[in-house]
Amino acid sequence: MNITETQLAEKGFLDLEIDPELDLFAEIEKLKKEKNAILLAHYYQENDIQDVADYIGDSLGLAEQARKTDADLIVFAGVHFMAETAKILNPSKKVILPDLKAGCSLADSAPAPLFKAFKEKHPDHIVISYINCTAEIKALSDIICTSGNAEKIIESVAKDQPIIFAPDKNLGAFLNKKTGRKMLLWNGACMVHEIFSLEKITKLKIRHPEAKLIAHPECEEAILNRADYIGSTTQLLKYTQTDSSQQYIVATETGILHQMQLTAPQKTFIPAPPDNNCACNDCPHMKLNTLEKIYLCMKYEMPEIQMEEALRLKALVPMQRMMDISRAAGLIGG
Repeated sequence: MNITETQLAEKGFLDLEIDPELDLFAEIEKLKKEKNAILLAHYYQENDIQDVADYIGDSLGLAEQARKTDADLIVFAGVHFMAETAKILNPSKKVILPDLKAGCSLADSAPAPLFKAFKEKHPDHIVISYINCTAEIKALSDIICTSGNAEKIIESVAKDQPIIFAPDKNLGAFLNKKTGRKMLLWNGACMVHEIFSLEKITKLKIRHPEAKLIAHPECEEAILNRADYIGSTTQLLKYTQTDSSQQYIVATETGILHQMQLTAPQKTFIPAPPDNNCACNDCPHMKLNTLEKIYLCMKYEMPEIQMEEALRLKALVPMQRMMDISRAAGLIGG
């Protein structure tokens, strides 16, 4: 059955049927070889996708893998801004995303026209933007950062240089506290990391007194103040591998627990509870991607990320600055 990009944008792959007996793991591996494709997956993807991915990582690691891959086809199991980032770094390669509706609440919290007006009110400030933003916001930025390299990025800027930090106010406040800067913060946030309940975490700590609370810096200050360790997704994962504790309450998206359990099977990992009864510590955008959609998007090589070259070139400049600073700091390879 043929399917157009327009139909895909409206309905996804809903009209396409997959043989229920098809071994999707084997078929995806076959398509990788046939199309010289690489499957990049974020830690927040469902377990099956992580298991079939060629590389699993956080935003910095994924950006670096996208930059240096020699694959012809980049399949991005993540959200829209991540696939955009891969396209910014790889204009000659085809970048596809299993579900175009896999957006990001944090990226959506910074509409480009509003941010442009905000930036123009502070012409003496440079803009450091968290990678969880659209290509349009990247194009308005001076340097991009991730949660893993943000401190190094900020330290690379002269102390007397005023900075706008966007779009995550929680990460920005954490970095202001850690670096002693007074960055001007855009009022954006991630819906997943803002939903954790301090009251429920406190009760959980009572039931598990030996468990350490580890948290992503996108969480609100009240959670971070109680945390035993704060770090990016990769930093959290590494911490659980090297730390002596046997139990952890994990305040970030639950997808990372799969890798934590794989790398430290003898330890116990407890997802931090949200402030209601829903599964709000699962990112609904990340979880739009499925193994079936991975297979279909590879088979049909769509939906493809398209970008105007002028926008890509503007967005590339701050991305390249981030990569150069990260490389110099030893955060990524040469």
